[in-house]
Amino acid sequence: MTNHSGRPSGDDNADTPGTPPGTPSGTPSGTTGTTGMTASTATGTSGTGTPATDTTSTTATGTTATEDAALAAFRALLAPEGQALLAELRDYDPAQALALATRLRRDHPAELVSAALAQARLRQRAAVKFGAADAHRMYFTPNGVEQSTRRSVADYRAARFRGLTPGPSLSHVLDLCGGIGGDALAMARAGLAVTAVDLDPAACLAARANAQALLPDPAALTVVQADVLTYDLTGAQSLFIDPARRSGARGRIFDPEAYSPPLSFSIDAVRKVGTGAIKIAPGIPHELVPDDFEAEWISDNGDVKEAVLWHAPSSQNQTQDQGQPQPQGQGQDQGHAQNRRIVGGARRATLLPSGATLVGRGLPNPDVRKVGRYLYEPDGAVIRAHLVAEAAEELEGGLIDETIAYITADALRPTPYATPYEITDQLPFGVKKLKALLREREVGILTVKKRGSAVEPEELRKKMKLSGKNSATVFLTRVAGAPTILIGHPA
Repeated sequence: MTNHSGRPSGDDNADTPGTPPGTPSGTPSGTTGTTGMTASTATGTSGTGTPATDTTSTTATGTTATEDAALAAFRALLAPEGQALLAELRDYDPAQALALATRLRRDHPAELVSAALAQARLRQRAAVKFGAADAHRMYFTPNGVEQSTRRSVADYRAARFRGLTPGPSLSHVLDLCGGIGGDALAMARAGLAVTAVDLDPAACLAARANAQALLPDPAALTVVQADVLTYDLTGAQSLFIDPARRSGARGRIFDPEAYSPPLSFSIDAVRKVGTGAIKIAPGIPHELVPDDFEAEWISDNGDVKEAVLWHAPSSQNQTQDQGQPQPQGQGQDQGHAQNRRIVGGARRATLLPSGATLVGRGLPNPDVRKVGRYLYEPDGAVIRAHLVAEAAEELEGGLIDETIAYITADALRPTPYATPYEITDQLPFGVKKLKALLREREVGILTVKKRGSAVEPEELRKKMKLSGKNSATVFLTRVAGAPTILIGHPA
């Protein structure tokens, strides 16, 4: 695999009758139609998909008295009074929360008002991930909003999952660390039967309520409250694991073995089942990806959202991709995700919303050459997947520096994998020279991009004291090792 040195360093988330396969005996399955809760507190120590919290005393149900009260308040949100409150609070201004709460508590129980206000705010925050239409019908926990997959990414992954499980014999997915059910909902919508497992009772309540609210057939999603570390995988047909990568005390977790559950546990579990995927942070070192897993980096509108480790037996991989890049204009919609073969050891970059995908071919690093007429900025997923060489080959281009992931070429070529800019000026780094040139060009709107420079774009922009009717894009970078400023505009 190409190990391009220009990669970023990290500076630039319904219960149904019966027992599904893999369900442990004695596992509480909840009650159909219960709701999620607004205050999420995991009661286990690991394997929950949700950061665990310390508890001082527990009730007979294994939760604290505070948690039981919060769960009860959340269940009340499904009753007519709670539903009316949520409808009234749909577009409320959080800055007016105190005054609004005071008014509402004159006519409603204080616990219900607090739960409704918290849930309404979570729905507002979730709209960017799920879309307003779905978000305002769903139920969330704070951790659920923070760690849930964006709807577009979940839908893409679900479509690819569907391609790994053709026919009724492989139509069931076990979703470990299911959280509030975001990924499970997407897989259910793709035609898969899903069992979602999580230890957090709040997340399980939310997932059941979300199945009732959004799925035409809520029976497609079964929610089980259990510890994934001890969950029986017997009978599971395919597996999806989304481990917690944040801790309440430490924030974001960068060590994959500190995930909950650890990456090694997830890898072993997927291998045991045979077919499955593991969602991981996009900054994972490539050397931690096992040789029998494919690693896919996914971006949405240019922002890298996640990486996924895919695994499937060779007998289930007889589809068209064959580990090669899709030709431009072909295989770039989410429907073609079902036809993408999993190749152990492969690296893939997928760009949404187009669905364009680029698969590594082990190319050597591109040559360094003089800056040409066009500069191409590779998509973040391409960089994270170490596929700059593959993108450069498509463009018949080279690098401006052996350590910088900018591609240069003399011709403008259409590509979904990089954004082109036409370069008009190249000068050694110098604030005074740049300021004079921008004043001469009457540039009043400036976009500053950097790669390989310690200068902060906002600081530079302030020093320019811009005024004028024209716009420009400035690249702070290195060219053949020398600090350089490139000036241009989108091509």
